[in-house]
Amino acid sequence: MNLTSEAAKIYVAGHRGMVGQAIWSHLEDAGYTNLVGRTSDELDLRDPHATRQFFKAERPDFVVLAAARVGGILANDRYPADFIGDNLAIQQSVIQAAHDTGVNRLLFLGSTCIYPKHASQPMSEDSLLSGPLEPTNQWYAVAKIAGHKLCEAMHRQHDDDMLTLMPTNLYGPGDDFNLETSHVLPALLRKAHEAKEAAPDGSDAPVTLWGSGEPKREFLYVEDLADAVRFVLETHEDEVRDVAPDGMLNVGVGKDLSINDLMALIQDVVGHDGPVEHDRSKPDGTPRKLVDTSRLDTLGWTADTPLRKGIEKTYDWYLEQELLNVER
Repeated sequence: MNLTSEAAKIYVAGHRGMVGQAIWSHLEDAGYTNLVGRTSDELDLRDPHATRQFFKAERPDFVVLAAARVGGILANDRYPADFIGDNLAIQQSVIQAAHDTGVNRLLFLGSTCIYPKHASQPMSEDSLLSGPLEPTNQWYAVAKIAGHKLCEAMHRQHDDDMLTLMPTNLYGPGDDFNLETSHVLPALLRKAHEAKEAAPDGSDAPVTLWGSGEPKREFLYVEDLADAVRFVLETHEDEVRDVAPDGMLNVGVGKDLSINDLMALIQDVVGHDGPVEHDRSKPDGTPRKLVDTSRLDTLGWTADTPLRKGIEKTYDWYLEQELLNVER
């Protein structure tokens, strides 16, 4: 069932995170004002009893499951049990509660890290489980695969309207800029900014990249993902199932670039002129991650934020946060 009324109650799980905030704001801008959210302090989604009680009390019509434990290579490697355990628990609690209370539609947000390390490019939804995963983020990937498969099983066994969106690498306002937990784009943005600030005499300090810088990545601006979420919520299930019988849709931009080229673009946006060095003792990760977006293209949605424009907006947001921190 698609979203047919602006009065429908929509629960955005994880509404305080980068993705959840963008979805919440985008839905409000589109006229959907009956939105429900809870912070992790108010509701621990790993607790199935508490989650079920919340669903029984609120009775949401639609659910966007954006709540997750997320992080980059370092965080995945350092906290593997947390990444697989917390995400499995969150997904099980929310998806089961949605089934028990008869939610009209649930959208589960995964990640393209679910695809095999050496999947054919661009990666189609059919490549799922066709080969070994990238070891550096396998814990998160396994959890996200399980979440999608649970949605698929709920549809197969109970005819529940549960769909999965698999966005490529996300970035934007609200991103995590902590160098121990962040993904590559915000990490490089912060590194370039701090290197520029560290050498006010004009001889900018160097920036160090992990690995060779040769792997290619695709980047999706978070507000584009929010628009894709709204679009899919408003699209009839039969239309979605016609192009995605398994209920899974990749979300991307259809273009990628090397980490070295990303660094050059970020340097240009930030105004950093220092050298770029490589720490080849660190892993490269998956050689390439470009997704096939033909399913979503067929339905009529495409991303429209150019990478440079998205980076500029993200950098502006980062500078605003830096200013606020100084003022405090």
